[in-house]
Amino acid sequence: MRAVIYAHNGDASVLQVVQRPLEEPGEGEVRVRVVVSGVNPTDWKTRSGAFGRSPAEPTVPNHDGAGIVDAVGPGVAGI
Repeated sequence: MRAVIYAHNGDASVLQVVQRPLEEPGEGEVRVRVVVSGVNPTDWKTRSGAFGRSPAEPTVPNHDGAGIVDAVGPGVAGI
């Protein structure tokens, strides 16, 4: 799957489009195929370093998104 990530804080130039493996959901998890994603103030403030810490690993910013559940892991009911 395609994902936008950042590995360190900075302006929008730190964002990269990468390919990531499509993983199956684990126990109690669902996987959502994101159809629409927006940039939330929390996303850009965190990316810019406004909260004072760099991510421990490459991070996908996405606090505002909508999509379709396309896979359900074991132990998930009511979908």
